[in-house]
Amino acid sequence: MIQVRQITKRFGDHLVLDGVSFDVPAGESVAIVGRSGVGKSVLLKHLIGLVQPDEGQVLVGGENLGAMSERQLLRVRRRFGMLFQGGALLDSMTVAENIAFPLRGREAHDDASTQRRIAEVLELVELPGIEQKLPSQLSGGMQKRVALARAIVHRPEIVLYDEPTTGLDPVVADSIDQLMMRVCERLNVTSIVVTHDMRTARRLGRRILMMKAGRIYLDDTAEHVFMSLDPVVRRFVDGVADLKEVEFP
Repeated sequence: MIQVRQITKRFGDHLVLDGVSFDVPAGESVAIVGRSGVGKSVLLKHLIGLVQPDEGQVLVGGENLGAMSERQLLRVRRRFGMLFQGGALLDSMTVAENIAFPLRGREAHDDASTQRRIAEVLELVELPGIEQKLPSQLSGGMQKRVALARAIVHRPEIVLYDEPTTGLDPVVADSIDQLMMRVCERLNVTSIVVTHDMRTARRLGRRILMMKAGRIYLDDTAEHVFMSLDPVVRRFVDGVADLKEVEFP
């Protein structure tokens, strides 16, 4: 489904991605982990063509994103749903209007079918009947659920998650994990989640990619990652700092 081939990305003099390569077969669930600043979110943006690599290729369904016009990229992006780190709901729109937003410009939908689609995804994220509420009337966890509903309303083949549990308390984060697992199972989508939360990585990632210094340091099953004796991997999994690597302000 997705092939990343030796991509390199610099912002000015800063090398963010340094020869990153991996494949994601259709239907697989992959977690991308690593410390802040190693390039995880930048990598995620490459997968939908929001950022183009300086070198290398990203292919989706065999199509090279770097060779596409903006119109062609829009066609490929319709295969994706994305849950942004902050939810990115539009404050001036109701829940229903936010969820319906990705359906604009796609296949024709009458009002009744759109409303049914909205009701279906709200039921899936366990928030039925809140179509007319505004985002400001919802808790942080509820906003994340609405954002997830928006990400899947157009029935994408691939769903990307950027730090889906950031800023949530452990109980709410657990509920978001369970909902993402439900989406993966019921909709049979390909899932890629960028996260610092190792519980989320273990639950969502049948396979885990660990990034370090802009490269893929480890690519293995979740079971092997959590059993690893590699000191770099072990410290990250256990949340133990190596003070020689920590930059203090």
